Amino acid sequence: MKQKLTSLLSVGALALGASLAPASAAEAVKVGVLHSLSGTMAISETSLRDVLLFAFDEINAKGGVLGKKIEPVVVDGASDWPLFAEKAKQLLEQDKVSVTFGCWTSVSRKSVLPVYEKNNGLLFYPVQYEGEEESKNVAYTAEAVNQQATPAVDYYLAEGKKKFYLLGSDYVYPQTTNLVLLEYLLSKGVKLENIGGGFRKDGSGKIISAGKYTPFGHTDYQQIIAEIKQFAASGDACVISTLNGDTNVPFFKEYAAAGLTAETCPVVSFSISEDEFRGLPAKQLVGQLGCWTYFQSIDTPANKKFVADFQAWLKKSNVPGLVKEGRVTCSPMVLSYVGVYLWKAAVEKAGSFDVDKVRAAWKSGISFNGPGGKVTTQPNMHLTKNVFIGETKADGQFKIVKSFQNVYGEPWLKGKFQAK
Repeated sequence: MKQKLTSLLSVGALALGASLAPASAAEAVKVGVLHSLSGTMAISETSLRDVLLFAFDEINAKGGVLGKKIEPVVVDGASDWPLFAEKAKQLLEQDKVSVTFGCWTSVSRKSVLPVYEKNNGLLFYPVQYEGEEESKNVAYTAEAVNQQATPAVDYYLAEGKKKFYLLGSDYVYPQTTNLVLLEYLLSKGVKLENIGGGFRKDGSGKIISAGKYTPFGHTDYQQIIAEIKQFAASGDACVISTLNGDTNVPFFKEYAAAGLTAETCPVVSFSISEDEFRGLPAKQLVGQLGCWTYFQSIDTPANKKFVADFQAWLKKSNVPGLVKEGRVTCSPMVLSYVGVYLWKAAVEKAGSFDVDKVRAAWKSGISFNGPGGKVTTQPNMHLTKNVFIGETKADGQFKIVKSFQNVYGEPWLKGKFQAK
């Protein structure tokens, strides 16, 4: 894992200026790529940079967008949230990009949001998030809570689970998602004492935080695992994990070392996809769940073509520092990829790169048949898409055990669910 992270840091350093061969200004449209290519989030975000460059190459090979070739401007947010805002300002005010594809964590998205709103820029955001937001300057291709977290809870309830331990990284996405899940679990008849991880209350006694949280890059999970093991002793418990980035490695290593398994206390993770499993002890995690709107194992011609085409692109690509071996595809990558094609479709429907016109085209309803199935844009800047629950296999892939078709993205869920 250490070697992998080192290679990713190298990719970040080399890729700051990475772009396709620039066309002349009249023949090109500048597009921003804003991801962490170094730091704790590079384990996840570098692959999104890669799949974006793949999509741009694919589109350019077919003539570009409105006759213009895409010229990517790639910058490194470096897992530094204030730096994301600086890089966003650079992309919009200096580089004059027509659109940006970027961010992983909600704190990075919220850091750049005022910059996009001030400059009337357009950000395509591809990673599962907590909702409670609806900006006209963000196209949320990401999974909303009702397209990932609540379906996973429903699955575990159907499997007979009665106790739910909430664990996450200490920032807005896990904190807000778990408050929604607290309401949702109570509405499903789960007792408060059967929701683990702890609570914080305000002066009036209202719960303002639910779950256990650790900082980015946290490595010592011994005490938390001991607490989970005690919580799960009754045999009907599970863990809902919103841990992000490379901190998943020490968590799952400690989990396995403690003798916990998918049979004794399964974990459903909302930030671990096939890509992150490349750095995890997958053989020790067989049977754990993921819930996403795409898995590489989807058995359709469209997905098989996507996977094969991405692998072929990796082999022939000359992007500096690109990791080519052992690569996989995952939901955030696909939601980045379909975002590019939805932007292209919106630009072509609008007949313009103008943000207001592109936004209007998005809101009118555009569909794209992607690797995970059909996705359709919504007036609230989110997507209708399929949802899949997958069980981890020894090779780090997922066996799909449940699917939900055409789930409408609902960003506003807090306060919607009432306790029984």
